[in-house]
Amino acid sequence: MSNQKIFLEPIIKNNPITVQVLGICSSLAVTSQLKPSLVMAVSVTVIIALSNVIVSLIRSWIPKNVRMIVEMTVIATMVILVDQFLRAFMFDVSKQLSVFVGLIITNCIVLGRLEGFALHNPVAPSLFDGLGNGIGYGLVLVIIGFFRELLGSGKFLGAQVIPDGLYDAGYVDNGLLMLAPGAFFLLGLIVWLQRSVTGQYEED
Repeated sequence: MSNQKIFLEPIIKNNPITVQVLGICSSLAVTSQLKPSLVMAVSVTVIIALSNVIVSLIRSWIPKNVRMIVEMTVIATMVILVDQFLRAFMFDVSKQLSVFVGLIITNCIVLGRLEGFALHNPVAPSLFDGLGNGIGYGLVLVIIGFFRELLGSGKFLGAQVIPDGLYDAGYVDNGLLMLAPGAFFLLGLIVWLQRSVTGQYEED
């Protein structure tokens, strides 16, 4: 499989959230606003890509009976570095994300790519696999975060974009979208759209 196909497949055809149904918790928890959604998307992408590269580099020296411990150690190290970076340079967003950056350690997408791909493939394909899966995951988060913030509070990246005059005309913010069920509805629509475009459906 070419690096291009490895990179593109998880973005559309085999998306970690809409097809593999992984990372659902964070897609509901951090997407009430677009900015934390973007930060989480970039953070997960960086962590998957770097973890994939590191595990691929050392895969020949990892004993099979302790491989998952090694993988978790690599992931935890990357998560700590990203968390400290956010605390140092984006403290407000770090506070918004709360414990969810730390919980990337338990994200099935990250460990799944290390165990299923990086442990058996060279560095370059592992890097593209990490980037593709991170971007595929992040794309869903950004779409959900954009619509939840825009329709739920009339804002875009914290700035009011729906003018006050529309409220006089009868527009009311959709408070449901600021709650977890609203995120579920948006996620369901994305899954429907993605599977309609790719023609991929569950087998009976």
